[in-house]
Amino acid sequence: MLFDPRRLVHVSPGTDVPGVVNCIIEIPKGKRNKYEVDKKTGFIKLDRYLYSASHYPGDYGLIPQTLADDADPLDILVMVNEPTFSGCLIEARIVGGFKMLDRGAGDYKVLAVPHSDPLFAEFQELDDVPKHFLREVEHFFVSYKQLEGVTIEPQGWDQREKTIEVVRQSIRNFTEARIGKR
Repeated sequence: MLFDPRRLVHVSPGTDVPGVVNCIIEIPKGKRNKYEVDKKTGFIKLDRYLYSASHYPGDYGLIPQTLADDADPLDILVMVNEPTFSGCLIEARIVGGFKMLDRGAGDYKVLAVPHSDPLFAEFQELDDVPKHFLREVEHFFVSYKQLEGVTIEPQGWDQREKTIEVVRQSIRNFTEARIGKR
């Protein structure tokens, strides 16, 4: 069966929201292809090939039934040892978030770990994440659009509690937008 984004409204934002969220993977770890859910066709579409010699440092996707400030679902990067695949649903435990400006607009990236993976059982807070991995993530997001002429301004990391508030707000935004469409 094809991935159909219309089903996203039927996928809960999480099993233990806001600490544990569901995420739909668009781009597996290690890829340079930028995939996105195509809202018209239901396919996961190749948006572009990254201009830089960078690759995604974790599985990257979205949290269903959320609406971020950029009018898209909230972005999430999941630390994984092995990449999954586009369209995979992962129950992920939030550990923190990365704030940045993309073309002058706020763009938030939730950082999480697979909730049921015993290798990440000790990862509960941002301070549990290796500092080098955090630097890799920041470097990736700051540099991955440079050769396209886009400037990304890093705004730093948020701890788990602040990120949980961002998730709560994005769920409220989605609910309010959905009610407004009825």
